[in-house]
Amino acid sequence: MTDALWSALVDPHRRAVLDLLRQRPCAVGELADELGFSQPMTSKHLRVLRDAGLVRVRSQAQRRIYTIDPARMAELDAWLAPYRRLWNDRLDILGRHLDSSEET
Repeated sequence: MTDALWSALVDPHRRAVLDLLRQRPCAVGELADELGFSQPMTSKHLRVLRDAGLVRVRSQAQRRIYTIDPARMAELDAWLAPYRRLWNDRLDILGRHLDSSEET
């Protein structure tokens, strides 16, 4: 994982942009309107997300449409997997403990 990825994800405004893009591809104006950001601010956040490899952009007539880059998200998911297993293992142990406590 690169520092650029973590720097991009740490900002709550950029996470809000990703949440919207998770639902559908959007143009800068749509994102700005939905999130209540100015267009320059939205463009700045999109540039950071694009530089981190989290979003892609394509041209459609005069508009630039942004989407999440699934490859980068898969890389992030793979990095997080061992941590999820750690918590799942701990939660399974807790669940078994609670189940056995109910039986007594």
